[in-house]
Amino acid sequence: MVRAPAPTGWSTLHRHHIGVDVGGTLIKYAAVDMADGELTTPVLQRPTPVPATPDALAEQLVLIVQELAASPQAPHPEASVGVALPAIIRHGVARSAANIDDAWIGLDVHRFLTERLGRTVHVLNDADAAGLAELRYGAGRGTTGTVLVITLGTGIGSALFVDGKLVPNVELGHLELGGVDAEVRASAVAREREGLDWPDYAERLQQYFAHLEFLFSPDLIVVGGGISARHEDFLPRLHLDTLVVPAELRNAAGIIGAARHAYLAVPPASA
Repeated sequence: MVRAPAPTGWSTLHRHHIGVDVGGTLIKYAAVDMADGELTTPVLQRPTPVPATPDALAEQLVLIVQELAASPQAPHPEASVGVALPAIIRHGVARSAANIDDAWIGLDVHRFLTERLGRTVHVLNDADAAGLAELRYGAGRGTTGTVLVITLGTGIGSALFVDGKLVPNVELGHLELGGVDAEVRASAVAREREGLDWPDYAERLQQYFAHLEFLFSPDLIVVGGGISARHEDFLPRLHLDTLVVPAELRNAAGIIGAARHAYLAVPPASA
């Protein structure tokens, strides 16, 4: 990872933020230095509550903030918290819920969690969070033009950037492929469920990425998700005009991206 010096005048309050990545099974979290995207604490995790209602998850987030506040590398007590949720988030309000309780739908998550945690919380879609991290600190850093970040996992997550600006909540896993949602045929779980070998799985991805290439004419496609650790088994089998590269931040991408979202929402303190 390329390191950059902290800009002159940055305060600890603005530079360090807490990032939380909420999954259907685990909540992962850490404190992040926004100068270079480096974690200042280890990646920690705890089980996602079942059912993952707003109240149950808020209780876990309170404990997470308390845990990080007690660490030697604790962020400033007033530092904001970024939370990545498996949901469409529009102006702080959840408009869907995947692998979390439906009670989130219609909730002003920004306001709810800010009140429950007693500090400012900024919320975004989990795939958008991973994309923010990869574009700034990972495989997409320094890239201009149109960039797609695609995460292959239980489903297919997607993030779209145009000249470095996020176009939020693009649900490209729900594009039609073979008469069904693309994620039904081309997610990492689909490969496991159907027992596809790497050549057969690459053929599915070829169809999907070729469709994305036709629709968006991207300059770069970054492929993430746990399966990206095996990228040598399938990415070289793709034949596209667009450069396709594996994600770099892996398990920490959602955490770093959530923290970056919180950082971008807070104006820098003056020197």
